[in-house]
Amino acid sequence: MQGFGNRSWCAGITLAVVLVIAGCAAPRGPAPVEDRGTMTRAPNAAPGGPLITTDASGKPLPGIENYGKPGYYAVRPGDTIRRIGNETGQSWQNIVRWNNLENPDLIEVGQVLRVVPPVGPATVVATAPAPSSEGVVTKPVTPPSAVVPAAPASTAVGKPPVTASPSAPAASSGDEDLGWIWPAHGTLLAGFDDAKNKGFDIGGKAGDAVLAAADGRVVYAGAGLRGYGNLIILKHNNTYLTAYAHNQTLLVKEDQSVQKGQKIAEMGNSDADRVKLHFEIRRQGKPVDPARYLPSR
Repeated sequence: MQGFGNRSWCAGITLAVVLVIAGCAAPRGPAPVEDRGTMTRAPNAAPGGPLITTDASGKPLPGIENYGKPGYYAVRPGDTIRRIGNETGQSWQNIVRWNNLENPDLIEVGQVLRVVPPVGPATVVATAPAPSSEGVVTKPVTPPSAVVPAAPASTAVGKPPVTASPSAPAASSGDEDLGWIWPAHGTLLAGFDDAKNKGFDIGGKAGDAVLAAADGRVVYAGAGLRGYGNLIILKHNNTYLTAYAHNQTLLVKEDQSVQKGQKIAEMGNSDADRVKLHFEIRRQGKPVDPARYLPSR
């Protein structure tokens, strides 16, 4: 089975999930993606680069100046806000807010959306009150660092780098060190194959427990992605997502926090040829081999 990233991993899902405050009600149905214009190249696209939709008057769609930049996403046919959120690992409500979308149910093919948090005054305000605890991992801490060397020009000059360097790796390693566990106790039916199988297929009996592989938050729980049956997606941090497919019963809801080892579903054969759990790990949106993370058994 193909992975939940290769085949438009969010193809058909109103699973532009996630990845919440667009106004009133959440857009549960597919957003009516519109294709109202013609195709022309983005202003910053290289010769031979992808074609991007413009409106009927030939004017580039919103955000086209950011096309191709890291942290931005060009809307494709069939996309919805929830699906884009799910694919990028962000909540759809944040995407609505970051892009000032008046109607989250109305996005257009070719429109370019920000899918990473903007760096701005909000970050400074949040970190300024506590420079001692959070300053080392955020830019607002630069002013204190600059002041310290000015007093003791000899010894203090070496201290700021020493203080900043240990904390940066610590934050990074924290994202990596999740203490993964196996999501089911059955036999491994199929391993990771970058071309054919984007995760592990684990056998078992209908009703067997499906467990959260690490602490996280439910960003999707439903059956909107064809080929995956009853599916749960957990976001563990800004780096990792996991998916649990073909379940018989889902025991958690979206936005619910779960703990490692918690039973989140019961194994089944929804949209599958046999009872099994299809399990995937995504690192920064890309499917990775679970064997690199799960303990040996």
